Amino acid sequence: MSSLDVSLPRWVAWKTLQSVAAGAFADVALAREFRRHGRQLGAADRALVMELTYGSIRQRRLLDRWLDHCGARPAQQQPPPLRWLLHLGLYQLLFAHRIPEAVAVSSTVELAKAHGLGRLSAVVNGLLRAVVRCRQRQEEPPLPRQPTARFAARYSLPDWLADLLLQWLPEPEAAAFAALINRPPHLDLRVNRLRATVDQVQAAWGAVDQSLAPIAMAPQGLQIPQGVGAMARQPGYSTGQWCVQDRAAQLVAPLLQPQPGHVVVDMCAAPGGKTTHVAELMGDQGRIIAVDRSAARLQRLQRNARRLGLQSIQTRCADARALPRLHGCADRVLLDAPCSGLGTLARHACARWRLNPAAIEELQALQGQLLNEAIQLVRPGGRLVYATCTVHPGENQAQIDALLNRHPHWRQCPLPESLQELCGHGAQLRLWPQRHGCDGFFAVALEPVTAIGT
Repeated sequence: MSSLDVSLPRWVAWKTLQSVAAGAFADVALAREFRRHGRQLGAADRALVMELTYGSIRQRRLLDRWLDHCGARPAQQQPPPLRWLLHLGLYQLLFAHRIPEAVAVSSTVELAKAHGLGRLSAVVNGLLRAVVRCRQRQEEPPLPRQPTARFAARYSLPDWLADLLLQWLPEPEAAAFAALINRPPHLDLRVNRLRATVDQVQAAWGAVDQSLAPIAMAPQGLQIPQGVGAMARQPGYSTGQWCVQDRAAQLVAPLLQPQPGHVVVDMCAAPGGKTTHVAELMGDQGRIIAVDRSAARLQRLQRNARRLGLQSIQTRCADARALPRLHGCADRVLLDAPCSGLGTLARHACARWRLNPAAIEELQALQGQLLNEAIQLVRPGGRLVYATCTVHPGENQAQIDALLNRHPHWRQCPLPESLQELCGHGAQLRLWPQRHGCDGFFAVALEPVTAIGT
């Protein structure tokens, strides 16, 4: 293997890390680099790029601890391109166990020489070799003494998030949560019941030696094996037999109990996983008004709906906080609210470093505004489902409590018995990664009291 072969995936990962540090979202920056270098990167190379990129971002704080411990200058004082290059090398040494230490060191030094950091290549070599020696001596960088900071440093979290987890959970369970969000998440798909059955999709994947495992909590769900490659190349994608959706997200649309002929408003619809699920549950008979502020994201929803063969979805680019023309028109309303995404941190590697408590407070205010508008859309006898992909009580239970205090003629609907047993609550679906093996999610169905005969 030539030196170029060894270095190209790492160079792409390094460029992506620099883009993320400059403000780009990791998935967007990575997709851009794949478009630039797609012909030069095979499936294994792409998998390596993704592992190195997402892993380095998740473990940023831990990698900085190693830089502080072994470097002549603290991590925060390193020139940014050097800092992210060192992160790339450190991640390979500490986490990518199938990569030999010599390759991790030499490839990182090679990148420095080839891409503008030649005068610092000796620094790269020296620091990475110092880390190798520390590990041989089983020496770790020291941890802070303060318990919250110690927990945050150990699991590569910002202090504010570590503090919240330790408030919400016993420390062993908080540690399990933190460990899970530092690992690549599993991938699930949802079978489009209008195009195929679960058995048919399993058989099609099995014919190309890919085994899909059934998911107990999600009857239309199947777990995808690791390393399958591009989803668009898999059996049934082009014919709309399935889409990618986590098992937790698959539990939300059924709470609406949508029926053929219903008018459904999906207030924050894009990118549309739950929107298309509602259409499938309705047999694609009725009218779904998919609202979102982003025209580009709505176009993505439209493309996916076409692939799945769905005709009932109409998109509307608008601010869902003000939909006066839709007041009282909807049999069902879905508010999959903008949220902190703390239940999906494993899927969004840079989110923990972008978020802060002030931003979450702003999201809580927005959620309250959206809920106030949502209840105006529901016609008598209708139903509203509020959902988030966060585990933050202030975005979940507290929002529902506040809504019901403001509007006492609304109340929560009981969950199906299977979901009550799953999450241990009668009305609110509360899912945690470390308890339920899925993304962290919250959902609740609400109805006007007069619609349920009290």
